Amino acid sequence: MSSLIEEAEISHEADLVWLEDITDLDYVRQSLDRLPTRKGRPAYHRDGRMVGYALLDTTAKASRASGTFRRRVFWLLPHDRDSEPEGLYAKSAPAEAVDPRTLKARVKGYKTERSEGGPPSTAMQELGITLPL
Repeated sequence: MSSLIEEAEISHEADLVWLEDITDLDYVRQSLDRLPTRKGRPAYHRDGRMVGYALLDTTAKASRASGTFRRRVFWLLPHDRDSEPEGLYAKSAPAEAVDPRTLKARVKGYKTERSEGGPPSTAMQELGITLPL
């Protein structure tokens, strides 16, 4: 879950790669996966689709036990809001979801009013204010 990701665990990220335009996505799910390489597109073994992934810098060290690297993967399931706007997550978001506009390499991101399924209040829209949740 994104709330369980510590900044130290993503401190070796060099960049994020997006496989599709995230402009219209209210949220993406993120997880730390054990992968065999620092770079390149990882294999994807979940339902749904991979939306993006992190690349690690050359200082990232592999686990001594497994020889794998922990990298973030961003994904969506078939029942997420982008595919089913009136479905299960019409007015909420999964625990591991964050607003993709708040993500950068080495920044874990956070939920926003938009990612939680509601537009900002009229007053906040007029003032141009968005708050993290």
